[in-house]
Amino acid sequence: MTQRTTKKKPKTQRIPQDVNASIPSYPPPIPLSSVIGQSHALDILNRSMQSGRVHHAWIFHGPTGVGKFTAALAWGSTILDPTSTPDLAGTIAPDPQSSTQHLIQAGTHPDLHVIRKEMARFHKDANIRNAKLATIPKAIIEEHLINPVALASASNTNSIASKVFIVDESELLNNTTQNAILKTLEEPPPGTVIILVTSNEDRLLPTIRSRCQRVAFVPLDDDAMRAWIATTDIQASPEEHQWLMSTCNGSPGRYQAAHEAGIYAWATELEPLLQQCDRSQYPLALGPRMAQLVDDWAKDWVKKGDKLNENRSKLVANQLGVSHMLGLIANRARLQLTNPSKAPQALHAIDMVARAQQELNTNVQLRFVMDHLAAGLSDPTHGAIVASHAHA
Repeated sequence: MTQRTTKKKPKTQRIPQDVNASIPSYPPPIPLSSVIGQSHALDILNRSMQSGRVHHAWIFHGPTGVGKFTAALAWGSTILDPTSTPDLAGTIAPDPQSSTQHLIQAGTHPDLHVIRKEMARFHKDANIRNAKLATIPKAIIEEHLINPVALASASNTNSIASKVFIVDESELLNNTTQNAILKTLEEPPPGTVIILVTSNEDRLLPTIRSRCQRVAFVPLDDDAMRAWIATTDIQASPEEHQWLMSTCNGSPGRYQAAHEAGIYAWATELEPLLQQCDRSQYPLALGPRMAQLVDDWAKDWVKKGDKLNENRSKLVANQLGVSHMLGLIANRARLQLTNPSKAPQALHAIDMVARAQQELNTNVQLRFVMDHLAAGLSDPTHGAIVASHAHA
């Protein structure tokens, strides 16, 4: 008599009936003049519009979270609108009540195309849909950039641009995909504007960079950060605000992400253990606690996504949680670099964070990575040994 075995049915991902309607849209753009702390970049964009000869390909580059995508969306909504005209100061802006702005604010303008890696989650091909979001797949670029570029403008208006394509996190395009868009960047149809937004311009091929106008975005100074915070509904204690300001490096995006993730609470809890590491003492609780904080945060992030009917995976959640944790350790070390007596330890901590990221990239389990990191922070020799064992 054979023993009956039961096998779990593989989980399948349900595809929305109307895939295109489910593709994540872009947030409502703000006026270009409301982009804070980027006066030089805005001046370049405004002078380009004033010239009447807007280049067809652009790279908006700079640190994470300083307003590159926000500016790209704001500029795209300006150059697509036939009501955009200069004011008395020469700044070009659209009529906020125009039909074009109503369409853009609703996320339904047919000629504003925003391409993001999350679109892969809604692709008809299961292999693309279920793959890790480590790159922007070539199929997404073909479907949402290369093919639509060749089509006629749907709005057919006398605007500065007839079609705008914004590729967010364009550093996630692999070399094959970048080569596939070269011809499009060289000779797009008249009126087409393509904007590549990136926080790592070096990952774009030289042939891509040479075909684009570059606009640099910089970290915000403290006054600009305070001006940005005044436009938000962020509520933080003075202690948390001071910590966020010291660690966000002039990046509103990082400030907001750290606040929403509750990273200040992590920093407060872990600080006594990290201070032991500074004294070359190995706190046994540090590694397990870092791993637990990441795991708890990832589970909560996925649960909140389920309530909002968002497609959030545990894998992505773990990656985000680990990024928050490693960023916490790296930023703490960066702040210590200004103290000569702490600089050697701080440099070593930064090296340990890099090693931790390498281990994660080779699929070492999170709890082992955090244990190795804790050991390395407290003992440089032991940290090097466990790191080498992890890669053996």
